[in-house]
Amino acid sequence: MYPEAIVKPMKTELTSVGFEDLTTPAAVDAAVNSKGTVLMVVNSVCGCAAGAARPGIRLAVQNAKKPGKLTTVFAGFDTEATEQARKHFMPYPPSSPSIALFKDGKLVHFIERHHIEGRSAQMIADNLKVAFDEYC
Repeated sequence: MYPEAIVKPMKTELTSVGFEDLTTPAAVDAAVNSKGTVLMVVNSVCGCAAGAARPGIRLAVQNAKKPGKLTTVFAGFDTEATEQARKHFMPYPPSSPSIALFKDGKLVHFIERHHIEGRSAQMIADNLKVAFDEYC
């Protein structure tokens, strides 16, 4: 498990733009099962999270259409919440970072780590904006 001093600033990159930090399995289930659209980010300490995922997500949520609820869990820190989130991502294997979009409790769009690595923040944002325009 990562120390809180390392994780906190990485969490703040998302919570400062309106993301709810989910730290329990019950909070994850409540978010996923809510009506409307929910973006759930599995945050991570890795370089692709810092260089592409978080900056791309921050750009994407500036879109005119965006999910009604923005949420995040942190892999390697909020382990139970992350494990619960991953149950909702099936059939996709565990991946950190990753980005899931739900509509009325159903997974409608998913970005795995291998779709983040080597991509720019703008590419991640553009991918999400297309999904937001379609589902939100």
